[in-house]
Amino acid sequence: MLRVRIRRLWLSLGPILQCAIAAGIGWWFALDVLGHQQPFFAPIAAMISLGLSLGRRWRRSVELVGGVTIGILIGDLLITEIGSGTWQIVVVVALAMSVAVFLDDGPLIPMQAASSAVLVATLLPPGGIGGFHRAIDALTGGLIGILVGALLPANPASRARRDAASVLATARDAARQLAEGMRSGNEPTVFAALETVRGTQGAINTMRQDMSGGREISTISPLYWGSRMRLQRLSATADPIDNGVRNFRIIARRALGITQRGETIRPELVEIIGDLGGAFEVLREMMLADPGKSPDAADAARVLRTIARKAKIELAEERGMSETALLAEIRSLLVDLLMVAGLRRSSAIATLRWPNGSPGDQHAAG
Repeated sequence: MLRVRIRRLWLSLGPILQCAIAAGIGWWFALDVLGHQQPFFAPIAAMISLGLSLGRRWRRSVELVGGVTIGILIGDLLITEIGSGTWQIVVVVALAMSVAVFLDDGPLIPMQAASSAVLVATLLPPGGIGGFHRAIDALTGGLIGILVGALLPANPASRARRDAASVLATARDAARQLAEGMRSGNEPTVFAALETVRGTQGAINTMRQDMSGGREISTISPLYWGSRMRLQRLSATADPIDNGVRNFRIIARRALGITQRGETIRPELVEIIGDLGGAFEVLREMMLADPGKSPDAADAARVLRTIARKAKIELAEERGMSETALLAEIRSLLVDLLMVAGLRRSSAIATLRWPNGSPGDQHAAG
């Protein structure tokens, strides 16, 4: 548990440093350059526009500035006329959030509008030029946050690569555990493998978010304009990884049912499931390898083609529905993993072509 916490902190050090620097610069600029008194909206805007997440920073900054502006203007206009108190806060918050929701469906704008309106209604003197200063501070802070993100960016590829590698490592461990449980007929071990792979969706969502954020950084930061193509190729693996893990969950569920029913499975099928652990591992290493280093996509594809040759249709001949369905899911998973290794979907399906275009081939394509 401690190791997980330390790793989480380590991965967040870059964004934390960005937020800290942006907050300091935002405060200094609004106080000393613009001459605004107590410009705390500037560092707040700078921090929120960056955040710990890499994804959708432009969108977050626009929502922040819009929300702060709405809250300040409504708070200033209303509190100046109706005064400050309990029912006044109710009115100001309701109106600020209503205007924000009407203007945009983003989740940040209504909350920022409400919090800004509350600050004006309770702690800050409303009215006058100060209200415009606060809106300017929010705009300044948001722009400074984006500027810091562009000039001091986290490596847009490294975080996404680590995310993908982590998901693949979890799937690797689950595949090996599943094969072990099926060999021994140990239901708790099979169930544990299923639970392990079921818990990956949060990590997959984070991976997708960081891939999107990485593309954004490579667009706005001159330091990483040369990484755009690499980020595009990396982002292209998001769907196949997600689909592959989902398919593996289905395999694990089928394996659990088979184990619970005490059915006999061909040792070759169990061996292929164990081999999937090796496939996930080579893909994990591929994600972490620097450009030009091994294993690369070609290395991973060779490993997967070897497994694909083992997963032949003949394994399902004269066998029950359970084995046939399990083999079909394995082949479908291999299509996804071949796409992670860089193959087009049509090429991946061709690698696993079922004889005579049988329905199983269509399942693998689905």
